[in-house]
Amino acid sequence: MRKNITLLFIIAGFFTGFAQNPTWTNQVSCILYSHCTSCHNPNGLAPFSLLTYAEAYNQRFNISNSVSSKKMPPYLPDLSYSRFAHERVLTMDEISLLNAWASNGGASGDTTLVTPPVYLTTEEITAPDLVGRILTFTVPNTGGDLYQAFIITNPAPTTQYITKMEIVPGNRNIVHHVLVFQDSTNNPVANDSAYAGPGYVSFGGIGSNKAQLISAWVPGSGVYSLPTGMGIKLNAGSRIVVQIHYPNGSAGQVDSTKVNVKFSPNPLRNVSIAPILNTANMTNGPLVIPANSTKTFYSQYTVPANVTVISVAPHAHLINTKFEVFGVTPTSDTIRFIRINDWDFHWQGAQNFQKPIKVPSGTVLHGIAFYDNTMSNPHNPNNPPQNVTQGEATADEMMLIYFGYLLYQSGDENIIVDSAAHIAHYQDCEPEALVSGIEESNFEQLNFYAFPNPASTQINLMFSSTGSFIAEIINTVGEVVVSSNNQKTLDISELPNGLYFVKATIDNKTITQKVIVQR
Repeated sequence: MRKNITLLFIIAGFFTGFAQNPTWTNQVSCILYSHCTSCHNPNGLAPFSLLTYAEAYNQRFNISNSVSSKKMPPYLPDLSYSRFAHERVLTMDEISLLNAWASNGGASGDTTLVTPPVYLTTEEITAPDLVGRILTFTVPNTGGDLYQAFIITNPAPTTQYITKMEIVPGNRNIVHHVLVFQDSTNNPVANDSAYAGPGYVSFGGIGSNKAQLISAWVPGSGVYSLPTGMGIKLNAGSRIVVQIHYPNGSAGQVDSTKVNVKFSPNPLRNVSIAPILNTANMTNGPLVIPANSTKTFYSQYTVPANVTVISVAPHAHLINTKFEVFGVTPTSDTIRFIRINDWDFHWQGAQNFQKPIKVPSGTVLHGIAFYDNTMSNPHNPNNPPQNVTQGEATADEMMLIYFGYLLYQSGDENIIVDSAAHIAHYQDCEPEALVSGIEESNFEQLNFYAFPNPASTQINLMFSSTGSFIAEIINTVGEVVVSSNNQKTLDISELPNGLYFVKATIDNKTITQKVIVQR
């Protein structure tokens, strides 16, 4: 009888208070350490740390808003369309746990039972075989966007095969994007010799028609990894050349971008990276989006041979809002590559497939991109909207879809890159399940946006709450540089160009958004 009474009390506990009150120790720390703190740590890229209970407690409503709106973790692909390796997403149970924790007081539990991860660097490749760093470069005043190419010597005397590459911007405030090439001609050296100081000006490439793209970095990118048996061939005697785009307004700032590379000790099958779908094969170009209009553009390319596709990477700027990329085979089968329903320029990058995809000869690749050049697009950099055309500047637009591919070999489609249904958790932790399921929290999404982004003279705030609020703009060293009560328009005309964070405290809930000031 005593056993039955005890069991009833245990069941009642699960279905009442415990089900409604997850704790830092039993649930929340595992979720944050597994999905969030790689950026949210004292040495990370995020504006605040979440390593300790106190830090997470202070940000609990910010966390709840960000995960409920799917802004965090930042991950663009629609997983109902296609699946990828190492998907950076939370499960609905994890989101519900975080919401319930925030809404029900943010209970701690026994914090001594939690051992946080240690982050000594923001770099993911900690023991690279090659580290190539550009000479420290101070951006000159060019009166516009600058495309500067830098030569990195390749010390390897023989052909090498790259298995992993990581591009580490030296100054994320000003590095718009990075393209990495290999080149065996003397053109880059001749160009470099003609310019004083590090590197040379080079728009649209590195000044050599023999250059081969081997990697790229855009906001949101991480390590580019190759599947087993595949690599990017780095030819003996070739030079690594990086082209870096510094946007208008970067003058006077300093950069020291570097590249970390891992090599295979053995020869591998060579992977190519190229923007197979682009504005040159657009079927309804040119890429022009008039002010106060929306437009959809299409591109097509017919694959000339059997190939294996290992990754896909759409690229656009701020006016774009959606992407869809697929192929139609000669037998009318559809190959789904990627769909992005809510494009965010600040969190793009290449996506590796869970298994390589065979694309038969004769398959027609299709790219569809939707652009919204109206004020209903919170990312529109212009207020009021202006005509937008194809170009390299942030306020211009692009439509590029990069593929990582190689010639097909029987069995490629059976190679497993990642078979996990969910990303591996820190120290194999598992949030304690709440047997009754998780009660819906009363947290209200604020649908917070700070726009335009990039911004030049002012930042406007938009959110659903009608309560009072405090707005602050914080620089990358944590200083509050603008502060305002109940003002949805913030004056930034005196701020230097660079990266900032808009922090809004609304109805006792704190939320943040990354913004760029650029003129």
